[in-house]
Formats: sequence, structure tokens, C-alpha cells
Amino acid sequence: MADREFALVLHDIAPATWPDYRSFVEQIDGMGQIPMTWLVVPDFHHRSNTFEDAGMLRLLHQRMARGDELALHGFYHCDDAPPPRTPRDYFMRRLYTYEGEFYPIEYDEALERLERGAELFRREDWPLDGFVAPAWLLGDGARRALKTQGFTYTSDPEHLYRLPDYTAIKAPSLVWSARSRWRRGMSWVVNERARRRHRREPLIRLGLHPVDMRHDISRRYWIDTIRRLLEEGYQPTTKISWLHRQSNSTPETLAMSSS
Repeated sequence: MADREFALVLHDIAPATWPDYRSFVEQIDGMGQIPMTWLVVPDFHHRSNTFEDAGMLRLLHQRMARGDELALHGFYHCDDAPPPRTPRDYFMRRLYTYEGEFYPIEYDEALERLERGAELFRREDWPLDGFVAPAWLLGDGARRALKTQGFTYTSDPEHLYRLPDYTAIKAPSLVWSARSRWRRGMSWVVNERARRRHRREPLIRLGLHPVDMRHDISRRYWIDTIRRLLEEGYQPTTKISWLHRQSNSTPETLAMSSS
């Protein structure tokens, strides 16, 4: 089947997480020219400042020169807002994730963090098209703020969204939950089913996280999946490259979920 592509997306990029990714990226580079999308966190958990680390900046400049994409991934990648006050917020912010930075904050705070992140990209002369919220979670205020900032797209696990109108384009992701043994076992099953279910989609995204690199089963799964996709004729791409090539066509537009 022709015209199928995959986007390899590395989440949570910061000096603190690069040691987890280093040997994996070297292994992927050894497989040929496979572009990647790097989701860059300016100050990971308030303790790992990407833009004050000369080695990290040098690496990211080198990756961009290779044809990789750099996108903004929150600012702190941690939820430092006041404690949740409703059962739904408690579930989203304490059970679903502790890292939904852009879920609880209001418009003004979201706008300030977006502007600061964009300014850091401008300082390095990096193009900036994509913003991906940590845990893919955007609260109402953050959604409104993001519309004002000139980004090309954002995303959730099932879609890319063209901004500023949040036009939805189906682009499913494979994602692991690797923090416990039973989750790692279930992730293999869930992702293999999803890969087969989405085999006719024009774009499938591989959403990797640093914790995936710490466990042989998840790291091996990603390597094997990339090899399998290449063998099946998929072409590797970045998210922004794929979106640019769709700009002259009419993408499938789906209504956004209310969740």
C-alpha cells in the first residue's frame, strides 16, 4: 500500500532526559535517514533548563540540520498549579497524570508560558510550528491562548489539529505506559492491536517517552516496530513535513472529542 508514513516523536526532551535517549537515537541513526520530531521542554520540572545547557543546544542544532523537527512541549512539564478541587480534576491531575501542566492554568498564565517558550526558540533561530501540551492536556484557558500564538498545529493521541481553528486530522499514535510491569505487558498488546487497526491510515505516530528507554521490552518494541514499518513500505517523516504536504489537499476532518 503506497503513501503510508510514520512520524517518530520523542517526548520530554531536556538535558535530564537525553541520557535515556542517547543510545536509542544512535541506533535509529544507524538504520538510515529517519527524521524525528523532538518535543523540547524549556525547563523540565524546574530543574533541567534546556536553553542554558550548551551541549543540549548544540545537539538540537545538529538534529535540526539533519532534517529533524523541534517543537515546544509545555514549559516546565509539571503540574505546579494549586491542588485540584473537583473529582474530575483530581482524576485528571493525580490519577491520569501529574504532568498536565497546561490543563489547570488559566489563559494569562498559559499565554505567558507560550510566549516565553516561543521567544527561546526565536533566540536560537529555530522554526517553531508545533506545540504539544504535556500529557496532551489543554484546559480551556490554554486552548484559547494557543489560538493566538501563530503555531501551525497541536495534537492529542488520535489527531493533529491545525491551528488556529483546531481543525482535526486523524493521525493515531502508538504510546507505551511503561511505569509498571503490568502496564508494559498490556502496552505491547494494545499497541500491536492499534498498529494493525490503523494500517490503512496515511500517517501513524510513534510517541516515545524517556521511561520507555529504561525497559528492554518497550525499547525493543520501538526498534522492532520501526523496522517493521520500513519493511512494509512506510516512509518516515516529521509531523510538520507531513502537514505541509497535506496543505494542498482536503484532509479528513473529525469533530473533536469533548473529553
